[in-house]
Amino acid sequence: MTVDDEIGTAGRLRLLAAATALYLRAAPAAAVLRGVLTVAGGIAPVAIAWCTKVLLDRLAHGDGGTPLWPVAGIAGVATGWAVANHAGRYLEQEIARRVTLRTQLELFTAVSRPPGLAELESPAFHDRLQLARQASQMAPAQLTGAVLSIAQTTVTTVGFTATLAAGSPLVAGLVLLSTVPALLAQLRLGRHRSRTLVRITPGLRRQVFYAELLLDMRAAKEIRLFGLAGFFRDRMLTELRGAQAAERDTDRLALRVDGLLAVLAGAVSVAALAVLTTRVCAGDGTVGDLSVLVAALAALQGTLAGVVAELAAAGESLSLFRHYTAVTAAPPAAPAPAAAPPATGAPVIEFRDVWFRYSPAHAWILRGVSFTVPAGHSLALVGDNGAGKSTVVKLLCGFYPPTRGTILWDGTDIGTVDPAALRARMSAVFQDCMAYEFSAADNIALGDLTALGDDRRLRAAATEAGIDEALDRLPRGFATPLTRTFNDPGDTDDGVALSGGQWQRLALARAALRDRAELLILDEPSSGLDVYAEHEIHRRLTALRGRRTCLLISHRLNAVRDADAIAVLNGGVIAEHGTHAMLMRADGTYADMFRLQAGGYQMEPVQ
Repeated sequence: MTVDDEIGTAGRLRLLAAATALYLRAAPAAAVLRGVLTVAGGIAPVAIAWCTKVLLDRLAHGDGGTPLWPVAGIAGVATGWAVANHAGRYLEQEIARRVTLRTQLELFTAVSRPPGLAELESPAFHDRLQLARQASQMAPAQLTGAVLSIAQTTVTTVGFTATLAAGSPLVAGLVLLSTVPALLAQLRLGRHRSRTLVRITPGLRRQVFYAELLLDMRAAKEIRLFGLAGFFRDRMLTELRGAQAAERDTDRLALRVDGLLAVLAGAVSVAALAVLTTRVCAGDGTVGDLSVLVAALAALQGTLAGVVAELAAAGESLSLFRHYTAVTAAPPAAPAPAAAPPATGAPVIEFRDVWFRYSPAHAWILRGVSFTVPAGHSLALVGDNGAGKSTVVKLLCGFYPPTRGTILWDGTDIGTVDPAALRARMSAVFQDCMAYEFSAADNIALGDLTALGDDRRLRAAATEAGIDEALDRLPRGFATPLTRTFNDPGDTDDGVALSGGQWQRLALARAALRDRAELLILDEPSSGLDVYAEHEIHRRLTALRGRRTCLLISHRLNAVRDADAIAVLNGGVIAEHGTHAMLMRADGTYADMFRLQAGGYQMEPVQ
């Protein structure tokens, strides 16, 4: 379903039921109590109007004595109504908090559920997710609020309509009929607002992207060096102006509609008052009857207008809430897979005639790739940028299924096993490793959360990556926040920003922390290191690889020459395969690449 699909009446009822059920699950007792207070609030204006009628009629007739009970009734109902309103507002806020907690739990659990990356790389999915996040904040409370408002208004309407109908059926009919065009107009306006929101969502996402880019520390150097601030700011404002123009058109339409509805309501009020005033002057009715009419007109038109507005907002919320349900209730892409193959130590990894492209509209990245990494051995993948090396890593990790062909782990197709169980037996350093704005200790512990708080394991991993001494020198050692963006209240400003090479070593420490991993994937593990650090890291990685099956990717061919085998990816296929010595003797692509890199380090002859 795309973001601009229309939904029918049955679909709207299902969404309303789902939103109400979520509301009740989040805060059952508070929701029931709020419902009771809402119904009581519908009775209150009718009770006050009747007490006022009795009071005015007794005063007008001059029966003698002070009519205390109508006065006490008005005071008691008004006080109770006021207290109920305050309690209702508190309950509304408390329920909203609980609903937000529940929807955020459900939404981000659902977002994290897919084992692959395809959805997260889809602009359409991000558009839907943006709408779902907006819906999660307001839709359940707004939709349930509309239901409660209808219930309250129904009680009020029944009470006052019965009163008006007893005195003048014509007046009662006029008041009720005047709400029909308002209801229809507001429902159409709500759907129009929903379509507008869907249409402007991509632009609003781009506007947020430019705003965050201007605040991104990673981009700050280039933005200032190349003078990009004005360029990005103008693009941000262009997207914002486009979204605001669409919103402005909708608001102008709403202004015209609401203005016409206000004129209609005023005309009905004048007609109703004229009819009943004429009857009272003719002796057919009392001053109390007139007071009830005034109260009924004010209450009915006010509450009905409120319901109309609630229903209009509910129509918009329903259109948004379907995106929430579409994200959270999406069925799994495939039946639950079996458990991972039995752990037998370092696995045999085999790619068997693997083809892959990201969609039918894209070119093939891999074209029948086949290779085998024996248990406990290492394979290095080399090739030009865009040759498909990182794609091989994504497929091996199960982030995407092969378009054709099979990837085997100890003879078992990885597409038939539980991705989470299989990934628990892998460790990896990715080319674009994450720099989490946590403490140094937490950054390492993310490699294996069972080590969280285990200083001995964290230090051992940092030592294996050669980052332990640098972390010890930080203001708070391993507890130092690696960020200049966040700070806990009361903390001193002792956050530290690491260099690129230090972040790379920290990522290596995360990988080293998984000391029981059977497969090690190293995608450009030394891209941010200086020559001394690179030499030391490769010495450590050689020891780390010695007891695991390893897939190594690097543009620096001196870093892969010691691998058990080297495969050259070219044009989406394995063009060459063998040891460093074999490939140098073959004098093919690998030999040309190696000599080209090595030639850059040759000293020029002295003149």
